[in-house]
Amino acid sequence: MIRLLRTLLLGLCLTQVALPTAAEPVATPYGEVSLPMELHQVPGAPVYYLIGLSGVPGAENEGHTSNAGFVVTDAGVVVFDALGTPALGYRMLQRIREVTDQPIERIIVSHYHADHIYGLQAFEEHAGDPPVWAQQLALGYVGGSSASQGEDAERRLAQRREALFPWVDERTHIVAPDHTFEKELRFEVGGVDFLVRHLGPSHAPGDSIMLVEDHGVLFSGDVIYQGRVPFLDSPQTDSARWLEGLDYLTSLEPAPRFIIPGHGDASSNPEQAVRATRDYIRYVREAMRKAVADFMTFDEAYAQTDWSDYEHLPAFDASNRGNAYRIFLELEAAAFGGE
Repeated sequence: MIRLLRTLLLGLCLTQVALPTAAEPVATPYGEVSLPMELHQVPGAPVYYLIGLSGVPGAENEGHTSNAGFVVTDAGVVVFDALGTPALGYRMLQRIREVTDQPIERIIVSHYHADHIYGLQAFEEHAGDPPVWAQQLALGYVGGSSASQGEDAERRLAQRREALFPWVDERTHIVAPDHTFEKELRFEVGGVDFLVRHLGPSHAPGDSIMLVEDHGVLFSGDVIYQGRVPFLDSPQTDSARWLEGLDYLTSLEPAPRFIIPGHGDASSNPEQAVRATRDYIRYVREAMRKAVADFMTFDEAYAQTDWSDYEHLPAFDASNRGNAYRIFLELEAAAFGGE
């Protein structure tokens, strides 16, 4: 009955609620943050989130390009993702402390990419080192057995130390997960039930979503991009599995009432958010599939594809051509028996 009442209350007004933003800039132990970092609350629920800026992480956005959030319960705070620099992670911790003094009970990481994990360092050093949970393929990123990911992570950290200095510097390090799971993780904190499920490899090997079941809120990580072009240009991207994961989200019963994607605005229309990401991936796959079947070069295929439905979206110029090329290679390998 309590869960039903919560669900009905949430359904009455599913619009984003912005909480007051503290004066900026804000000092942190890792470098001053000058971005507003407006904190939002899901209506009728103790669920909060921060929305990143569109674009490639750089000095102009201080590395704040991804989303993150947290759930306040009577027994502690559950955090989902930690943003892209230790300074941003500390700023997120400050925003949490504006809402509650409950301890950080655990952190769930959607996937191990730099823009979602560098902020873990702030929680490690300033929030009592709470346990970090991630899907087991994340171990490859921090130097495990998964081919090349550990080396890629070190190269990325070196690149970010240049592109995002002083927010990422020689003291910045990658925080490994304390606990991992394989397919699904269920847990309860303060009477609130959570479901974490692996939907990868899709955007990344460990892609996972978190459903806050009592409040009908879905944290999708980078399985969903809202209002911008998704990022597919990675050797670890598996677009076919990505589509399977999106199909899983549409099968959830009851359907989530509110979604916080990995990038882009939160939405009270999860079906539309899933559809937008799925339609883009399907469109790119179909265009490149035809090109491979017709023995076209990639340049010919890209030039002949009508991108007008997507070219107005944020990140199109930065990501679309690379996305198409990555899918072209993926489908070419599948067609001709490559690995």
